Amino acid sequence: MSSERLYLYDTTLRDGQQTQGVQFSTAEKVRIAEALDALGVDYIEGGWPGANPTDSAFFDASPETRARLTAFGMTKRAGRSADNDEVLAAVMNAGTGTVCLVGKTHDYHVHHALGVALEENTENVRASIAHVVAQGREALFDAEHFFDGYRDNPDYALEVCRAALEAGARWIVLCDTNGGTLAGEVGRIVGEVIAAGIPGDRLGIHTHNDTEQAVAGSLAAVEAGARQIQGTLNGLGERCGNANLTSLIPTLLLKERYAERFETGVSLEALAGLTRTSRMLDEILNRVPMKQAPYVGASAFAHKAGLHASAILKDPATYEHVDPATVGNTRIIPMSNQAGQSNLRNRLAEAGLEVEPGDPALGRILERVKARETEGYSYDTAQASFELLAREELGRLPEFFEVKRYKVTIERRKNKRNRMVSLSEAVVVVKVDGEKRLSVSESFDELGEDRGPVNALARALAKDLGQYSGLLADMRLVDFKVRITQGGTEAVTRVIIDSEDGKGRRWSTVGVSANIVDASFEALTDAIKWKLIRDCGAPHGRNGV
Repeated sequence: MSSERLYLYDTTLRDGQQTQGVQFSTAEKVRIAEALDALGVDYIEGGWPGANPTDSAFFDASPETRARLTAFGMTKRAGRSADNDEVLAAVMNAGTGTVCLVGKTHDYHVHHALGVALEENTENVRASIAHVVAQGREALFDAEHFFDGYRDNPDYALEVCRAALEAGARWIVLCDTNGGTLAGEVGRIVGEVIAAGIPGDRLGIHTHNDTEQAVAGSLAAVEAGARQIQGTLNGLGERCGNANLTSLIPTLLLKERYAERFETGVSLEALAGLTRTSRMLDEILNRVPMKQAPYVGASAFAHKAGLHASAILKDPATYEHVDPATVGNTRIIPMSNQAGQSNLRNRLAEAGLEVEPGDPALGRILERVKARETEGYSYDTAQASFELLAREELGRLPEFFEVKRYKVTIERRKNKRNRMVSLSEAVVVVKVDGEKRLSVSESFDELGEDRGPVNALARALAKDLGQYSGLLADMRLVDFKVRITQGGTEAVTRVIIDSEDGKGRRWSTVGVSANIVDASFEALTDAIKWKLIRDCGAPHGRNGV
């Protein structure tokens, strides 16, 4: 069976930037474009030149890409020629080989938003696309509100699309701008558009996720014959987001229904970097990755139930629809009070701790996990803290240092500008190599702003650990979560800390106490111990160090 080509169009840098709270810098846009190009998408929509300084600057600084860099804009305005519309001129002046113009296809919007006759709107679309093509550029027409317009007046919606096609548009992109069209309806309408004479290999699909069907709608359009898919990394986009390319791409490459029929510009080798690319975007946005995200989420291949874990050990396909390695993700067997020995032995093996079946330590570890979760601990996500607990029961936990005491103070005072500011200061006394050491540290960032008591404790603890201090230089706290939970008959505070280092490792630790600082310090010391085990090694026998 010969494969048909599907084209992937990324609009993270334009439509994705419409997400509430998202604003990319020029340097960030360049970095994302380079990552998209390495992934293998066919088009990278860089933004709207002239609409804002960042988008204009991006096209001046844009990297060389294999993908077709695309400038976005709108069709010419009524009462002006395409040659004399300065908004359209700014888009053309970006110098990209591909230009995407958005225009109205819903008669309601033509009358109420533009206030022009239907015939004039159609001519504006035709003239604008012809202008792009006349300058030797590849033209795309984004048919805005197409599905709503087709439901109300199919003849007019098709008339506008035909005008763009006849003017030379390479792609007619059908947009579900409001995101309210159901997937089955998308497929039906795309099929009717093709039957009306617009070829499928000239049709694209652009869906929004307002009914949680953007991915399903895009796939329905492909099934009906569309051959270009538009979307964004991690589903960014205004309101509820756009079709998520981090879900669509692996589905197209790994599911037989699509992999056998279509080919894309994304190779299986590049697909293995998908999780890294997804998390890079979250890092740029300074937000925590969604754990339940399909394919790339930290929980996408997590198996908590003992029955599942037992089967996974025999054959991963029993509870995994794809191999996590194909998208650069990893399998996780969390520990919890639902765990059995299959979960436990598998999780210990992942930490490099081989334990024979029937070893009494397995029972002790399980009982301790269950007892501590009753107290308020959670090892579902705090895999590093679980490993330390297991090592302690197995006698394989090195004693790098011992905390003798610590103290943290928070002071509110006026600075030189007569503004009230906070200052956190921590004192930690530890015993390292038989010697007591006292460290004092304040918490502040490069701007002199207070970073809080936990940051002060982290600085003080890592400041003077003798031979170990240098190993902690590349470690940083990247997320801090606090939850008030019920442990026994008393409410307690659970703190989970996510840390990462320069080697690309990321790990989670947990602390529990009625006092939030104590809970934080417990999670913090666990994070440091786990890091030292990875960098210094740990014993495999029955005796600790």
